Amino acid sequence: MLRKPSKPRAALWMSGWLGLMLVMTIAGREGTRELNVFELLELRSVLGFVLFYPLLHRHGGGFQGALRLVKTTRLPQHIARNLVHYAAGLGWFFALTLIPIGQVVAIEFTMPIWTAILAASFLGERITVWKIAAIVLGIIGVMVIVRPAAGALNPGQLIALGAAVGFGVSIALMKLLTRTEHTLSIIFWMLVIQATAGLFPTLYEWTWPSPQAWGWVTVIALCGTFCHFCMARAMLYADATIVVPMDFLRVPLTATMGWLIYSERLDALTVLGAALILAGNLLNLKPNTAVRAQLET
Repeated sequence: MLRKPSKPRAALWMSGWLGLMLVMTIAGREGTRELNVFELLELRSVLGFVLFYPLLHRHGGGFQGALRLVKTTRLPQHIARNLVHYAAGLGWFFALTLIPIGQVVAIEFTMPIWTAILAASFLGERITVWKIAAIVLGIIGVMVIVRPAAGALNPGQLIALGAAVGFGVSIALMKLLTRTEHTLSIIFWMLVIQATAGLFPTLYEWTWPSPQAWGWVTVIALCGTFCHFCMARAMLYADATIVVPMDFLRVPLTATMGWLIYSERLDALTVLGAALILAGNLLNLKPNTAVRAQLET
């Protein structure tokens, strides 16, 4: 099934990604107060599958139809993408236990640099002046918000940076998969492969969650599953180098949540950084004169 490029539709799906990621950031901070990151990710995948299967069943028209939807000839690519994403997810949740959430998300936004480079190198996407300007303004905005102090990075910052590189690779691989794979198939294999990858570490480190922890894990499972559905759908309608810079808006939004929930500072420089990020996104949405190739599900 072919999809015509549509920036408004891509932006709509990305707004779903943004909302779910913001909620998951808070849930991740709270969940890691009690659970280790292996257990958190394992429960996210298992519960995510339970939440996701009704959607898969409905779209497939039953169990047999669901099997047809997830059937793939590209299992090695799914495995590669999800092992990278799993490692990046471990780093991201672990970083939440070491540094403020605003810093974790801000450092994560070196990700578009890696995504843009990979998309241009391996997916044949064009890097236009507007895309470069969007990335540059976004990164400057992130740096204005973070204002890193002089001196060496602490371990939490290094782990967050490694996670950002992993997420960039994962998104580029997801974009490649959307050319032939159904969105639901991408999410199905994400849940299955990541649950398998984390099974033995989780059993080794297992502690039974409290009722409150179960609540946070359920929220993480819901958000962590369907945010990827939103991202995959967005990439059906626009290049990765357009979709990903829209996610820059998560930085000022996370800063605002940090201020409201955790009393993290929200000052004039944070507002300036948010303005730069928004300007970058507006430039990135400037219409192209070149005709874009249609994308396949």
